[in-house]
Amino acid sequence: MQVALSIYADRGHLRASLREDAEAAGLTVCAAGSLDLLLDGQARPLGDVVLVDCPQIDAQRMAALARLDLRAARSEARLIVSTSVEALDDVFSCMDQSAPVLLVDPNRAERVIALGQVLASFPSARLRELSDDDRLMLLRLSEQVGQIAGRIERLAPGPAASADVSASAFGFAGSAREELAQPALATASGLPDGRLVRKIIRQRQLRSRFLDGDLFADPAWDMLLDLTASRVECKRVSVTSLCIASGVPPTTALRWIGQMVEAGLFARVCDDSDRRRAFIELTDKAAHAMARYFSEIALSAPVPV
Repeated sequence: MQVALSIYADRGHLRASLREDAEAAGLTVCAAGSLDLLLDGQARPLGDVVLVDCPQIDAQRMAALARLDLRAARSEARLIVSTSVEALDDVFSCMDQSAPVLLVDPNRAERVIALGQVLASFPSARLRELSDDDRLMLLRLSEQVGQIAGRIERLAPGPAASADVSASAFGFAGSAREELAQPALATASGLPDGRLVRKIIRQRQLRSRFLDGDLFADPAWDMLLDLTASRVECKRVSVTSLCIASGVPPTTALRWIGQMVEAGLFARVCDDSDRRRAFIELTDKAAHAMARYFSEIALSAPVPV
C-alpha cells in the first residue's frame, strides 16, 4: 500500500516540483490544486501526507488551516506546511493538533528533507519495504543535501554580511516578546539573574564576529538559554523570536523546537486573551535542570559559555 499525497499551493511551478519530488519518492499524488480548495470549506479526502504552501496569512486562511489541522489529527494524516517569516507566528498558533512539520521560506532541498522525515515515520510496509536502516540513511542523506544546498546559496554573490552580532539566520532583526502579567515560577526556581544569562548569550554571539558561526551552531542550547532568561524576566517568547535566538535558519530551528517539545523541555502555551497566538516556554523539568546547571557552574569561575 503506497503513501498518498495531497498538494495545495497557489504557485503552479511549486505544485509541479512538489509532485515531481513526491513521485520520485514513490508516492501517489491523489490531489493537487490551489489553496482555494482549502478555503472553500468543503471536506475533501486527505492524503496520508498533505503538503501546503501558505506564505501569506489572513483570517480566512487561518480558519482553513485550523480545520485542516483538526482533520489531519483525526485521520492521522501528516502535514508539511511551508510559510514565510512574517506569517510564521499566525500559522504556528492555528495548527496545534496534528504536530505539523513547519518550513519557513524553504528551498527544494529543505522540502525533500521534510518529506523524508515524514516518510521515515511511516511503517516500512508503506514505503516499499524500507528497513529502519534504509530510512535512517534517507534522513541523513537529506540532511547532507540540505547542508550542501545551504552552503552553495551562501557562496552566491550578494550584499556583504553585517558584522553585527545581533544579526540572525533570518536576515532580519527584532523579536516578539511580551511581559507576563504574573511571573510563572521564575524567580523562585533557583535560576540566575537574567542579566547573567543574557551576558552568556552575547558572549556566544560574539564568536561569529571572528570565526565562522557554523562552527559553533548549537541551536538547542541557544534556545534553552534564551528561554531561561525570558523565564526569569517574566517574558513570553513567540516562536519567531525563539527561532531568531537559535542562530540557525528558521526551518532548522523549527525542527529543533519540535524535538525539544517531544523531549519535554519546551512547551507550547496559548495566549488566554487571544487564542490566535501561541508562545514557547521552558517546562518545569527544563527550568529545574537549568537551575541545577547554573548552580554547578557557579562553583567555578569564569562562567563557561
